[in-house]
Amino acid sequence: MAFTLKLGEKAPDFKLPATDGKTYGLSDFADANVLVLFFTCNHCPFVVGSNEVTRATAEKFANQGVKFVGINSNSEKTKPDDSFEVMVKQMEEQKFPWVYLHDQSQDVAKAYGALRTPHFYLFNQKRELIYTGRALDNPREAEKATINDLENALSEHLSGKEITRPLTNPIGCNVKWHNKDEHWMPAEACDLV
Repeated sequence: MAFTLKLGEKAPDFKLPATDGKTYGLSDFADANVLVLFFTCNHCPFVVGSNEVTRATAEKFANQGVKFVGINSNSEKTKPDDSFEVMVKQMEEQKFPWVYLHDQSQDVAKAYGALRTPHFYLFNQKRELIYTGRALDNPREAEKATINDLENALSEHLSGKEITRPLTNPIGCNVKWHNKDEHWMPAEACDLV
């Protein structure tokens, strides 16, 4: 089993409920030139610290056919703040420019090999993985960040260039699995270079 999706691999399909009351699969984003799927949540300080930068990136590239989709796979059993109800409330208050999906079974997180929140996956028009890892080098304190690897990857791809750093380490909290002791990934899975 692959522990995290590898560059060039196709995006695994899914069918997940969203905070807007609809259910979405990969085909619902077929019109996007570029799809950014990211594993996120309601409470993680690395997510909360960088949400506004993610919003700015999503808005910056929206007119170039880039769509952002957030997926919360965190267990509400181990983290009640990550419940679907709190997701709905957060989207009502924050009005983030992305669809926010709930992966209650955690199957989608496992299919993608989500390691942290946030963890970004950037797919080209053929839905092949062209970038994965972090957005910022300091997501917890976004104002101190010096690099936005996600934005750099998007800019390079959209201008027809090769992505300079297609693989970075996601920085954030571990995905909260239903069983707190569940470690389905070995430690070295986190050692992406």
